[in-house]
Amino acid sequence: MTQTQSAPPPAAWSPPAQQSAPPAVQQPAAQAPSPRGPIAQWFDGTPGRMRAFLILAAAMSVVFGLAAAQGFRQADGALSRAEANAAQLVRIQAIHTNLVSANADATNAFLVGGLEPPAQREHFVESLNEAARLIADAATAQPADKDALGALNQTLLTYGGLIEQARANNRQGLPIGSQYLRDANAVLQDDSLPLVKALVQANEERVDTEFDGIGQANIWVLVGGLLTLVVFGVTLRWLARRTHRYVNVPIAAGAVLVLLTTVIGGFALANASSNADETRSGSYDRTLALSRARIAAYDARSNESLTLIARGSGDAFDKAYNASAAVVAEQLGKLNDAGLRSQWNDYNDVHKSVRSHDTKGEWDAAVALAVGKTPDANSVLAFTEFDDSSSSRLKTTSSDVSTALTNARNGLPPIGWLGLPIGIAAALLVAWGMSQRLEEYR
Repeated sequence: MTQTQSAPPPAAWSPPAQQSAPPAVQQPAAQAPSPRGPIAQWFDGTPGRMRAFLILAAAMSVVFGLAAAQGFRQADGALSRAEANAAQLVRIQAIHTNLVSANADATNAFLVGGLEPPAQREHFVESLNEAARLIADAATAQPADKDALGALNQTLLTYGGLIEQARANNRQGLPIGSQYLRDANAVLQDDSLPLVKALVQANEERVDTEFDGIGQANIWVLVGGLLTLVVFGVTLRWLARRTHRYVNVPIAAGAVLVLLTTVIGGFALANASSNADETRSGSYDRTLALSRARIAAYDARSNESLTLIARGSGDAFDKAYNASAAVVAEQLGKLNDAGLRSQWNDYNDVHKSVRSHDTKGEWDAAVALAVGKTPDANSVLAFTEFDDSSSSRLKTTSSDVSTALTNARNGLPPIGWLGLPIGIAAALLVAWGMSQRLEEYR
């Protein structure tokens, strides 16, 4: 019998497998707004802007105070340095004058022969001693001139030694004495006077620089004041529009303080600058003209004597006399001083007589006029009158320069040391006024 095979039991039903969904695309998470920093928040809104204006106006107030102080310190310092440099310039020119004065005495005394007149010898010694003393004083007063003054002092010693050699030989009637005299004059002209002229130029430039600095000091006060007032004006206008109050009294008071300081300081500095300019074009220029005239006059007198000492071969010295005489006339023309011009013309007329005798071969008559042996008109008397008058005027004008610059300094208000306190006071007024408005927002 055939067995029937049973069919395999049916497989248990299971639900169809679900397909997995594709992964969702991840969206970037929205970034939360970053919080503002504390400094930025402090300047937010109207209160923040008030704080910004407060800082700006207060800072400008302090800057104004510093600028005002700087302006007045600059003016005071420039006036002080101008006075010191002008005094140094007068000192250097006095050295120059004493050197050429001593040389004029030495050359003129050489014409006398033998022992020179005691008064003339004494004046020569005094002139050299005064020049040495002034060199020491000038080196102390202005260290920048110290090296040149040291070199000048060395040439002075050489010059004095050559003059003594010339005197010694001249007393013995030895012709070599005139050579020593010419050598001494060469040392003076080629070594000493170039140093003196360089010192004069350097000190003139220093004085001019300081005079210019006095006028420039006003820029600090005016620019600082105007900028600060602009900031105050903008601050007050902005506050009036935001707070509907026309005037913030403390800030307005600060603006008035700045304005008064600017006006008073500006007028004071302008007045000091005007006084300095007046001194510069007045007594200072007269001092320079007198010094230059006296130096050229002594140089001319030396060349008058050297022309005679050369005995017919002194054309170079005669030309040097004419050049120096032209400088005297030019400088006296700046002074509008009829008395000095008349005295110089008197001396120049005697010099023409000296030259007239010399060119005619009347050497003894020319020398008599030149050394003062003629009783009436002579070179010594005429030159002494000019020398005394010009010396007296020079003392007056140099004193006027110092007095005028000192008065200009004393006339400055004490803003040099009050400037910063004024600026701080204005800044505190700004803080006070702005704090009143900020209180309304708390």
